[in-house]
Amino acid sequence: MNGRLVFASLSFTALGVAFACGPRPRNADVPRALRARAKSEAKLTPTLDINVKDGVQFAFRVTNTGDAKVELNFPSGLTHDVVVVDSTGREVWRWSQGRFFTQSLQSRVLRSSDALDYDARWDAIPHGRYTAIATLVSVNYPVVQRADFVVR
Repeated sequence: MNGRLVFASLSFTALGVAFACGPRPRNADVPRALRARAKSEAKLTPTLDINVKDGVQFAFRVTNTGDAKVELNFPSGLTHDVVVVDSTGREVWRWSQGRFFTQSLQSRVLRSSDALDYDARWDAIPHGRYTAIATLVSVNYPVVQRADFVVR
C-alpha cells in the first residue's frame, strides 16, 4: 500500500512539473513588450531649485515631458526624498529622517505636461559647500536630480 501511495505522489509531482514547464502561448510576451514600449516613450524631467535664505528651501519638480501618460508606482507613502551631502560626500541631512510614512502601495498618474511638486526645508545649516540629491522614490520610474549650493 505504501508503494502505491509513493507512486501516486511521484506521478502527481511529475505532472505538476510537466505542466509548469510546458509550452507557453505565443502572445505571453506581448504585455512585456507593451510595457517596454510605454516606458521608452515616457520621459520624466526633474528640476531641483534651491533657495538659501533663512535656511535652505528645496523645490523638487518632476514633469512628464513625454507624449504618453505615466503611472508612477510607490512602495509606500515615501514618494520623494532630499539628501544633502557635504564636500567630502558625507550625508549631513535627510528630509525623510525621523518622519513616518504609510506602508501601503500607491500610484500617481502623470499625463503629458503634468508635474509633481515637492518642497523641503532645512534649518540650522553650518556654513559650507553642499550637494542636494532629490529622488523620486518610484519603483518603475526612479528619478534623481542633483544640485550644488553654498551656505555663507
